[in-house]
Amino acid sequence: MARMSFLKTIAVAGGAALMATVATLALTTTSPAPVHADIPPALLAPAAPGQVPSLAPMLKTVLPTVVNIAVSSKVQIQNPLLNDPFFRRFFNVPQGQQQPQEREEQAIGSGVIVDAAKGYVLTNNHVVEHADKIKVRLNDDRQFDAKLIGTDPQTDLAVLQIKADGLNALPLGDSAQLQVGDFVVAIGSPFNLRQTVTSGIVSGLGRSTGADDGSYQDFIQTDASINPGNSGGALINLRGELVGINSQIYSQSGGSIGIGFSIPVNLAKSVMSQLIATGKFERGRIGIVGQNLTPELVKALGLKENTHGALVAKVAPGTPAEKAGLKEGDVVIQANGKSIKDMPELRNLIGLLKIGEKVELTVLRDGATKQVTVVVGKSPDEKVGAAGNADDNGKDSTTTGKGLNPKLKGATFGPVQDSDSKGVQVVDLDQDSPAAEAGLRPGDIILSVNRHAVSGLTDFKKLASGEGDLLLYVRRGDGALYLALQ
Repeated sequence: MARMSFLKTIAVAGGAALMATVATLALTTTSPAPVHADIPPALLAPAAPGQVPSLAPMLKTVLPTVVNIAVSSKVQIQNPLLNDPFFRRFFNVPQGQQQPQEREEQAIGSGVIVDAAKGYVLTNNHVVEHADKIKVRLNDDRQFDAKLIGTDPQTDLAVLQIKADGLNALPLGDSAQLQVGDFVVAIGSPFNLRQTVTSGIVSGLGRSTGADDGSYQDFIQTDASINPGNSGGALINLRGELVGINSQIYSQSGGSIGIGFSIPVNLAKSVMSQLIATGKFERGRIGIVGQNLTPELVKALGLKENTHGALVAKVAPGTPAEKAGLKEGDVVIQANGKSIKDMPELRNLIGLLKIGEKVELTVLRDGATKQVTVVVGKSPDEKVGAAGNADDNGKDSTTTGKGLNPKLKGATFGPVQDSDSKGVQVVDLDQDSPAAEAGLRPGDIILSVNRHAVSGLTDFKKLASGEGDLLLYVRRGDGALYLALQ
C-alpha cells in the first residue's frame, strides 16, 4: 500500500529548495497512475490553413490575469539544547539569553485578478495567512505590494488588492454548469515556474477531503496537473472563464499524480463579495446538529431504500430552526429546491447564505413530506452544564447491558449527571463490547429508544429489553445523533 498525503499547494522556499506544506490529513490507498486528458480538436476553434488546433489563442487573454504571489513571514526558532538545564550550566548560558531567534521564511503561490479597475486579486487563505509582506508579480514582470482585504479560513479564500494600471480581469464562469468530463485548464506558478499551463478534465464534483476541521468543502476534482505553488491559481473552462481556484492535491511525493482539488467559483463569488465589503465572512446558521443517513438509519426510521438527506439530530432552543418548526428526527431532502445528499452539503449551502436570508427546506417527518421556511441567523453559544443528582425514575442507581438487549452488552447505564435532563447516561463502557462497536461512548446520554422518550432507568429497562433492532437518540457533548443498532 502506498502512503498518500493531502497537500495544500503552496510552495515554500528554503535556501535553493522548494517544498510543499503538508496538511495533517493523510489517507492510505493504492497509488493510481497519473491520467491526463487530451483536448480533442472538435472542441477547439477551427484552425487556419496550415495551423494545428491550439489553446494558445484563448490563453493569450487569460494568462495576464493570473499572477504570482510571494509572501514573507517571520518565525521564531529556538535551539532545543537551550531548554536543557544541564546544557545551560555546562556552557554557562545565562537564563536571560534563551530568547528565541527570528528567521524569515518565504513562500510562493498564485492568484487571479477578478476586478481590474479596483485591483482585487483572489487567492487561497493558506497562501497568505501568516504573511508579514505580500508581493504580487504580473505576467509582464511588474511587481506590487499587496494589501490583504480579508480572509475566510473555512473556505480557504482570501482577497488582496494592488494599485496598478493596465490590469486585466478574468471573467467569472458558472461552476454549477460543470459536468464530469468537461475539459479544464489549470494556470499558476508551480515550484515558482510562473505562468505554467496544464490541461485535463473535471474528474469529479462535490468532493470532500474528509478533513474534520470545520472547513466548507465542495471541491471540483481535476486531473489537470496541480503542484506546490499552484495554490490560488485559476482553473478555467475552454471559454476562458474562471470556474475554480486551485487549492489542494492528494499526493505520495508532494507532486501531482492527477488528483487535484479546486474551490468552485460560485462559492468563491459569495465569499469574495462579503470579504470586499466587510473584510470578513459572517457565516449563517439555523441552529441544528445533523448527521448523514446511513442504510441502517434509513431502515430504522422506516424510510424508503436509497433515501438521501440530512438527519436532524438536535434543534437548539431559541434558534431559527426551532422557531420555524424543525424537529429532531426530521430528514432534510431539499434546500431551496436543491436535492440534499448528506449533512455536509446542507451545512455548506446554509453556511454560505447571508444572515437574514430565507432557506426553504423540504423534510420527511413521520412518513409525510413537509415544507419548512427558516430565516438564517447567527448560531447561539450552547453549553451543557454538569451537576450531580439522583435518579428519580427508579430505585436502581445503575444498570448494565446484561439484562438488556444483547446489542448493549458491555455498557453500564446510570442517571444523567445533569439536574435538568432526562434519559440515562453511559457511565462505563467495555471498549471491545457490542455496545462500543455500535457507536456508544462513555458520557453519552440516551434520550429515546425506538423514538420513545426515556425519562430514567426504569423506562430504559422496559424500552431496551428484548433482542430486536434499536434506534437510540443520543446526546453527546453539545451535539446529538441517532445510532441504529441492528
